[in-house]
Amino acid sequence: MTDITIKETTRSNGSATVSRRRGAKPGRAEARETAGEKIRVFVAAENRLLREALSRVLTKDAGIEVIATDSAAPFHTDVLLDARADILLLASRGSLPEDLSAIQQVRAAEPRVRILLIGMAKDEREFLQCVRAGISGYLLRDASAGEVQQGVQAVHAGEAVCPGALCAILFRYFESDASSLPCTSSKRRLGLSRRELQLIPLIAQGLTNKEIANHFSLSEQTVKNHLYRMKHKIGAEDRLEMVQLYRTQGFLV
Repeated sequence: MTDITIKETTRSNGSATVSRRRGAKPGRAEARETAGEKIRVFVAAENRLLREALSRVLTKDAGIEVIATDSAAPFHTDVLLDARADILLLASRGSLPEDLSAIQQVRAAEPRVRILLIGMAKDEREFLQCVRAGISGYLLRDASAGEVQQGVQAVHAGEAVCPGALCAILFRYFESDASSLPCTSSKRRLGLSRRELQLIPLIAQGLTNKEIANHFSLSEQTVKNHLYRMKHKIGAEDRLEMVQLYRTQGFLV
């Protein structure tokens, strides 16, 4: 299981950053950073004033480039994919179903894009649902300009960002759910083979069947057969749901 480390920074609102994958292999965004290129940010906000304010804040950082903005409702991924963004800075529309739909669409269409959500967190359950849907960071609407810049940089670096109070909610959530956390025997009960266990992190990274096949020197049809069996073992409809279910079962951190 991947190591998790927590680190809290001293800021005006006590926000915290959570390192998600220590020692993870560098992806497209990290490779670009190594080459000295800017972090490519797509800003999606329904309110024009907020959209323009966020863009101005981000472009003050020499290492960040706002490549596109969008106000469409419901959110569509086509423009985001064309822009080849590293980070989606998504302002909540005040509707949890709409926010979850946008997050899930992005995760399904381009898993490598990291999502930083700006919301209100009126209900801790809404925050937890957004985390489970696949966001990498969460900022409150009253976040400062510096915190927005730092949030983008942290998410781009592979960390997850959230205010300290919400970080505490995550701890309480896992503490209360500790009794149901799976162990090796639960993995055996799901009937996963050794090869199927090896496929899970690659599926979560968004690799295609062909890329997974090349990684293990298998035929593409063999990978398809594995995925078909894995989905049916847990009752998943598609790859995204399969990843989410495996994450809740403890196969992914």
